[in-house]
Amino acid sequence: MLDQTFGLPARPGVGYKPQHFNAILADAGPVGWLEIHAENYMGEGGRPLAQLRHLAERFPISVHGVGLSIGGEGPLDADHLARLKHLCNWLNPASFSEHLAWSTHDGAYLNDLLPLPYTAATLARVADHINEVQEVLGRRMLLENPSTYIAFAETTMGEVEFLTEIARRTGCGLLLDVNNVYVSGINQNYDPLGYLDAFPLHLVGEVHLGGHDEDRDDHGRRLLIDSHGAEVVDPVWALYSRVIGRAGPLPTLIEWDNDVPDWPVLAAEAARASAVLEPVA
Repeated sequence: MLDQTFGLPARPGVGYKPQHFNAILADAGPVGWLEIHAENYMGEGGRPLAQLRHLAERFPISVHGVGLSIGGEGPLDADHLARLKHLCNWLNPASFSEHLAWSTHDGAYLNDLLPLPYTAATLARVADHINEVQEVLGRRMLLENPSTYIAFAETTMGEVEFLTEIARRTGCGLLLDVNNVYVSGINQNYDPLGYLDAFPLHLVGEVHLGGHDEDRDDHGRRLLIDSHGAEVVDPVWALYSRVIGRAGPLPTLIEWDNDVPDWPVLAAEAARASAVLEPVA
């Protein structure tokens, strides 16, 4: 039987980085939970696992996978899934999530999260993979909307429709990355607000907020890159406020994985999220 609950508090969380270990223990500020990347904690021991065990005694932990290749054409990597199960068994995280993306082909691992065409065949494959993950882990997972830079000619349904149907078929929840919505909307010339207004917020177990970089494509058009290496921009904060206004308080992660700043900068971003969450709590 699957664990159907998500145990994260409706407060800000941050992606945990080891250089912040002492600062978090000394004063976590508004931060109520922590998220880790699963693949960083699949070893058998050492300081990283010891620190994680210590943090797990004080904070709910969210495990965020980046390597399952949920959308890949081939079968899921059984060894990777077994290591993930071992991690979740001893850590007992409050939540587990993965990306709507693929990153493997013919046994090779590609260090990126690549997009999918939204077709009936893709939907069936992703649903089968999610069902397998949930059965092996014995827990309900969250599926994250991607940041995208291209559209596929063979796509037959919108992203929100695709995600909603995946959740219906598998019983999984959704992870709503608001920055990804903004990045994809700008890159593909659709209205992020319309996307969010159509999103099934009742299925959302976690929200992500992150930074992005801005560039220009070969035609001089604005191009946003989901970099996780900067502060959240004002338009994304505005979209997030609309989401929380509709859905009520939701667990909200500040995602900052590159050019990681000192702890006070992350804590300030978490405090800004808290200021949005508290009036509707």
